[in-house]
Amino acid sequence: MRTFWVLLKKELRGFFVSPVAYIVLALVMVQNGFSFRAALSILETGSGSAGSIVKWTFDSGWFWLSYFFIFPLLTMRLFAEEKKLGTFETLFTAPVRAWQVVWSKYGAAMIFYCILWLPSLANFALVHSLTGGVVEMPEGELRGSYLILLLMGMFNIAVGCFASSLTSNQIVAAVISFTVSLMHYLAGIFILYVGRKVPEIFVDAVGYIASVEHIRTFTSGLIDTRPVVYYASLALLFLGFTHQVVEFRRWRP
Repeated sequence: MRTFWVLLKKELRGFFVSPVAYIVLALVMVQNGFSFRAALSILETGSGSAGSIVKWTFDSGWFWLSYFFIFPLLTMRLFAEEKKLGTFETLFTAPVRAWQVVWSKYGAAMIFYCILWLPSLANFALVHSLTGGVVEMPEGELRGSYLILLLMGMFNIAVGCFASSLTSNQIVAAVISFTVSLMHYLAGIFILYVGRKVPEIFVDAVGYIASVEHIRTFTSGLIDTRPVVYYASLALLFLGFTHQVVEFRRWRP
């Protein structure tokens, strides 16, 4: 385990000295700003939309607009850069195992991903302070929103790790990661437009895997265990794929 913690610290340090990480942080802060401002607009106009400022912030077009760009930017360098610089083979001359390398990179990306969402908590705290608690912020919706962000992040970062392990080209890794994440989201959009024109069993299956449906449920304060199992299982599956790719490249002559 000592080797794993050393690798994890190394990967975390790499994030905080990389300009790309700060670009992603700025992107998320801008995204959160627009989403939160849109939610405040609904509150100001009193349009009668069902929900609270929490639901309006995360279940909005502004939120999804740049969400899928986060994961390619965070993960494209994890393995691809090692291969491009020729440090991938050097890394395995040390007494480390493939799972330690994979999980340290994945863990560092997850920690940085969680840090990205801390400023959004400050938005809610600021409004709560300025309004003296008049604006309703249900605790269940807050917990559900950040839980689903964590779960979707687990899956999408695992996909990004797998994409980065396949190639030495960071752009190619980013495109693969972006495409998979976007297609997963579009499954939910499919329900909205053609759901009534296909067999109900197919609609139910797509609803089970659709991010847009999951975030609507969790931002309403309803914690469903099925998405928890679903995203955790997918994350482990893609990390398993990544481990196999790393092992193959490690022993390839």
